[in-house]
Amino acid sequence: MTNARTSLAAAALLCIVVAPLAAQPSAERPPPRTPDGKVSLDGIWVATGAIMLFEGQEAFAAARAADEAAGRPPGNTGETPPYKPEAEARRQYYLERQGLDDPMARCLLTGVPRINFRPLPFEIVQLPDRVIMLYEIHHAFRIIPTDGRPHPEDAEPSYLGESVGRWEGDTLVVDVRHFNDDTWLTGVGTIHTEDLRVTERYTRDSYDTIRYEVTMEDPNVLTRPWTIRETFRLRPDERIREYECIESNEDLLRFERLLEGHATREAP
Repeated sequence: MTNARTSLAAAALLCIVVAPLAAQPSAERPPPRTPDGKVSLDGIWVATGAIMLFEGQEAFAAARAADEAAGRPPGNTGETPPYKPEAEARRQYYLERQGLDDPMARCLLTGVPRINFRPLPFEIVQLPDRVIMLYEIHHAFRIIPTDGRPHPEDAEPSYLGESVGRWEGDTLVVDVRHFNDDTWLTGVGTIHTEDLRVTERYTRDSYDTIRYEVTMEDPNVLTRPWTIRETFRLRPDERIREYECIESNEDLLRFERLLEGHATREAP
C-alpha cells in the first residue's frame, strides 16, 4: 500500500489516515432531514474505534465518554463471536498465525460489517430510492435500494453481499444476504459461511453521530445471532482519498516465510 496515508499494521497491512479532523460534536444541533422528511445520513463518517489512530487515546476516551453520557451502548466490535467448537478452533488457528491469513492482507474486499469498522472514512449519499455507501478502503461501494424491492432470486455470492434497505421511523434497516465465504466478520479469524445473513441498523441520533447496530446470523458456525454496536462520527472536513493495495507486499511475504518456518499444526 503506497498512498499518502500508508502505514503497516502487523500482517493486516491497513492504510491509516493521518489527517486533521473536524471540531468537537455539536450536541445542540438536531440531525438534518431530507425534503421528504427522513433523517439524512449524508456525510463522511468514521467509526469511533478508529479515533485512537486518528487523534490518540485522550480523544478516543472523550468520544466514548460522550457516548456514555448520551446513553449510547459502548462499542463492542472486539467481542468474541459465539462460535461452535469447530469454528472457534479455526479462529484460534488464525490467531496463532498472527493475522497472516487475513483476506485484507491479500487485497481482497472487506465484507460486511467489517468494512464499516476500518480506520478509514466512508461517505453516505442518501437518495429518495436508495442509499449509496462509498468506502475509501478498496474504493468499495454499496448501493442499497430503499424502494421496497425484494432480494433478487439470482444474486451471486459476493464479498459485500446483496443489500436491501427499508426505513423504520428514523432508522435505516439493511438486510444483507448472498455472501461468499472469503471474508471475516470483524477481527482475525472471525469466519462465516455463505449462509451468513446480516441485519444493519443505522440511526442518526444527533447531528454528529450515527448509532450502528448489526446482527449476524450463520447457523453453520454461530450458536446464536450475534449483535455488536458502534458509533460513527461525522467528519465533514475529511474526504475519500485514493487507496492502493499491493498484493505481493515484501513485508507480508517475509512474514509468511517466517511463520511457515515455525508452523506447528495444520488448519482445522
